[in-house]
Amino acid sequence: MVSLLAKSPFPDYEASAVTGFCGNSLDRDALKRPDRAWFDAQWARADAACLIFCADRPVLDVTGARPKADLPASRAADFGTDMQTTVFLGMQEGKPLFAALAGTDDAAIEAMGPYKLIDLRSLARQGVMTPPELGALAQGRSLSHWHDRHRFCANCGAPTRIAEAGYRRDCDACGAKHFPRTDPVAIWLTLSEGHVLLGRSGRFADSMYSCLAGFIEPGETIEDAVRRENFEESGVRIGRVAYHASQPWPFPASLMVGCYAEALTSEIQMDDEELVDCRWFSRDEVAAMLAGSHPEGKTVPPDMSIAYRLIRDYVEAGW
Repeated sequence: MVSLLAKSPFPDYEASAVTGFCGNSLDRDALKRPDRAWFDAQWARADAACLIFCADRPVLDVTGARPKADLPASRAADFGTDMQTTVFLGMQEGKPLFAALAGTDDAAIEAMGPYKLIDLRSLARQGVMTPPELGALAQGRSLSHWHDRHRFCANCGAPTRIAEAGYRRDCDACGAKHFPRTDPVAIWLTLSEGHVLLGRSGRFADSMYSCLAGFIEPGETIEDAVRRENFEESGVRIGRVAYHASQPWPFPASLMVGCYAEALTSEIQMDDEELVDCRWFSRDEVAAMLAGSHPEGKTVPPDMSIAYRLIRDYVEAGW
């Protein structure tokens, strides 16, 4: 039997570059981060900008025709920001861009002027921000979330302070150094002779089916995580696994690792705590779901998601 994944049918392009939150074009200037004087000088520049987050939502200036997230850094204090949670994101066309957490609530911010708070999923789906803007917002949101929850040392409990321009927190009491975390999540499309396995979580709209996904556990490869999670959720055994694309997922700080997986078995024994439905779909059915013409009204995730990319590339490749 010839493996379905033995030869990739996909065109020579970087699939990760066309998923939501993947357009980050910032020069992160990592070598300069340890220099506090350099950080302070960038923050003091007249052209410095800052992304302000109130919990998980950015503050948007809605004065113009489209929302603007990069507010003047000189205005950051108006939102009650704290330099202990202010991080340098990178240089944007030669201008420094930062991220900071607001110290005031939603109502107070919206009362300050033409500001709105909109979550990142909605911004990505609505298409009102450019890919570089969404990429910077994803970076800023993940880092801000980490700083907000790591003000104290996990080793001794003492307060920590910001270091490395926001890419580390140090504990002066015990000397521990803490770094931002990224949580890897495997997401995959399972293939079996012209069919794919899709599931529906209870969180989804009634019509939507998507790829299966799960966190990669310590001491586990991406491939083994796909095999384990697929069997746990659907009862279907997986053989070969091939990487296809990745996507930063700032909810709060995951990296979605997209793969294709080859099924060894076909019988479904669904974990009804994880899924409310799981079934095989033919390629024609999936094509209809992408086109919005499935006879039962079944749909796939929105085009900003890596699940959409995995499904669409499979259909277009004619695998």
